[in-house]
Amino acid sequence: MLLLAMDTATPAVTVALHDGTAVVAESTRVDARRHGELLLPAVDRVLKEAGTALDAVTGIVVGVGPGPYTGLRVGLVTAAAFSSALGGVPVHGLCTLDGLAYASGIEGPFAVATDARRKEVYWARYDDARTRVTDASVDRPAEIAERLAGLPVVGAGALLYPDAFPGARGPEHQSAGALAALAAERLAAGGGGFLDPQPMYLRRPDAQVPKNYKVVTPQ
Repeated sequence: MLLLAMDTATPAVTVALHDGTAVVAESTRVDARRHGELLLPAVDRVLKEAGTALDAVTGIVVGVGPGPYTGLRVGLVTAAAFSSALGGVPVHGLCTLDGLAYASGIEGPFAVATDARRKEVYWARYDDARTRVTDASVDRPAEIAERLAGLPVVGAGALLYPDAFPGARGPEHQSAGALAALAAERLAAGGGGFLDPQPMYLRRPDAQVPKNYKVVTPQ
């Protein structure tokens, strides 16, 4: 097994290789505006560090979000392109929040919250680091503060709003290494628990065509 994992659903552009036992190489850069520019060089760095080539990869793991429209699509399109180039190796989708949950290592109930912009967070609740018990949602922090009261809350979204999430803690950013390790566990257990590699947006993109625009061409 050699899994190439990537996630661009958050400001972290993160890539890792996992051999079924451990992460053998990982690269993470935090830059909310350069996903398309940073992802492929990160893949190259990880392959070089591991001393292997892309054609050795047996499966691809990709974070499907939730996340902003443009950044999220970069990782998903790249994963699909690599799968095609490698003769159709499987692409395993995972909720981005699940990667942060797994990296936290928390054994009791907690939540994960990432920055959704517009003064909102993407979030979900977990029974432990491997078990999500709610669907991912998007809400304003004040609207969910009471529901998450008393729980640790992991992620950049929680750290941005300490008044709503006094139990905020790291990890702050997504790790493709954690995402790959979670995928390797699920594959070893029979391959369940994956999502279709399709974007989980939860809301419409920021950029939209105006509904009532003026015609400026001559009649």
